[in-house]
Amino acid sequence: MRDFGSNLYRMLEWVSRFAYLHLLWVLFTLAGAVMLGIYPSTAAVFAIMRKWLHGESDLPVFRTFWTYYRKEFWKSNHLGIYITIILFFIFVDLFYIYSMAESSFSWIFVPLLAGMLLFSFLLLYIFPVFVQFDHSALKTIRTAFLIMLISPIQIFMLIICLLAIAVIIWFFPAIGFIFGISLYAFVSVWVAGYSFKRLS
Repeated sequence: MRDFGSNLYRMLEWVSRFAYLHLLWVLFTLAGAVMLGIYPSTAAVFAIMRKWLHGESDLPVFRTFWTYYRKEFWKSNHLGIYITIILFFIFVDLFYIYSMAESSFSWIFVPLLAGMLLFSFLLLYIFPVFVQFDHSALKTIRTAFLIMLISPIQIFMLIICLLAIAVIIWFFPAIGFIFGISLYAFVSVWVAGYSFKRLS
């Protein structure tokens, strides 16, 4: 019974940590007027998640978040410019494919879909690479792209995990509202860690 109580306490402690981290992400994203706040907030979430997965579970969450938020503010927003451009091209591709698919199928859809998938896979690795290595924005993207190319199994694992989370959130939307970015960061950093080990 004592072991059960101890395990339950640890589980509830981690649940509260994930919820708190997501709350900080929301508040600091809003504090940066969304556009300037979302990328440094996301970088801070991934940095803390990386530390948690490396065994640093007792770190002061708010102080660590604030430190990373300030430290990586301009660098993460520089990276955010490139991420926004990538997202723009993905949405343009989606819009073009949707609008043209109503009339007829075209083989041009194949390279567009392939490019869209590559961009999407790249986005999954950008922030794990950002907090793992001290690179410039462009080098972060290049490194994420190269790691993505040599990690097909890890990408498959990541997609399966994210799809499972998406299904759970679909049936229980409150989970996404409470934990949101924390769940995504946990899965991304955890899976990306296996890819990083291949480089060592």
